[in-house]
Amino acid sequence: MEHYSIALLPGDGIGVDVVREGKKVLDTICKIHGGLSLSFTEFDWSCEYYSTHGKMMPDDGLDILKDFDSIFLGAVGYPGIPDHVSLWGLLLPIRRQFEQYINLRPVKLLKGLKSPLVGKTSEDLDFIVIRENNEGEYSNIGGRMYEGTDLDMAIQNSVFTRRGVERVLRYAFNLAQEKGKQKHLTAATKSNGINHTMPFWDEYVQKINQEYPDVKTSTVHIDALSAFFVTKPETLDVVVASNLFGDILTDLGAAIVGGLGIAPSANINPEKKYPSMFEPVHGSAPDIAGKGIANPIAAIWCTSMMLEHLGQTKSAEAIMQAVQDILQEGEVLTPDLGGRATTEEVGDYICNKLKVNLK
Repeated sequence: MEHYSIALLPGDGIGVDVVREGKKVLDTICKIHGGLSLSFTEFDWSCEYYSTHGKMMPDDGLDILKDFDSIFLGAVGYPGIPDHVSLWGLLLPIRRQFEQYINLRPVKLLKGLKSPLVGKTSEDLDFIVIRENNEGEYSNIGGRMYEGTDLDMAIQNSVFTRRGVERVLRYAFNLAQEKGKQKHLTAATKSNGINHTMPFWDEYVQKINQEYPDVKTSTVHIDALSAFFVTKPETLDVVVASNLFGDILTDLGAAIVGGLGIAPSANINPEKKYPSMFEPVHGSAPDIAGKGIANPIAAIWCTSMMLEHLGQTKSAEAIMQAVQDILQEGEVLTPDLGGRATTEEVGDYICNKLKVNLK
């Protein structure tokens, strides 16, 4: 019996709704798969927790999480709590303390969905974006001076280290070599306008490329690459980008394959020294929380990515097949996909599909 411990952080708004359905899918997998056991511990760390305690999680929160095998996060954010408070108080400390330096975002048009890109099919839209997740443009270095005066100023420094850049590039090259359909890596840059960090990034792309001579490599400026996402996504295989560029590209990627309600993400510590964290990329959407209309597919896709990371490939594939089935049949979909089903009904339907497909 293989056993894994999972920390549940439903967070705020619809995070609670979709994590509930994701856990339901995982429970179903365990019932079907006699050799797999998952135990769950739920934490109420959220903006509501912040309103009561003045912080997003306890002072020893990271120590509490470090011994879990995986973390399943719903969403954080609520009106009245600034985004930089919720993110820097919970999500970003987890990513950094646990060296989750790989942010993995599939850009895949599942069959049954229609892309806003005219004429593009599921065969055209099937690539993956790897975002550097610990440093780069989101480094917490800088500050404000002369606030409230006519000299008011803000400084934000980007930090690109050899260690940080090499490890995300090497992961991306490995993925392109082992799983890429075209063995093609596209690296985002802006070295024609950002004259220190981006040439540094480009230099290491060329250096690491020498270790992978069978991987075709392109270095493309971020503005042109954004256009390629729209005009010729079929040319993309594995895309690697710095923290800010990857953040922007991945939301664009989600938009062209069905929207944020479909989009999953994984914050990976490849060495498994620390737990990795899996989260849908949509926000907490407090205006629809508890109404039963949130789309749980992104969260359920996250459970597939979690199981794959834990080495449970067959179960991960089964979840994705069930998701693919529900989309192709088109009968049980939430309102954002043109249906009338509730969040719970979608989760139940996927669980029933799993019982049929894996019996």
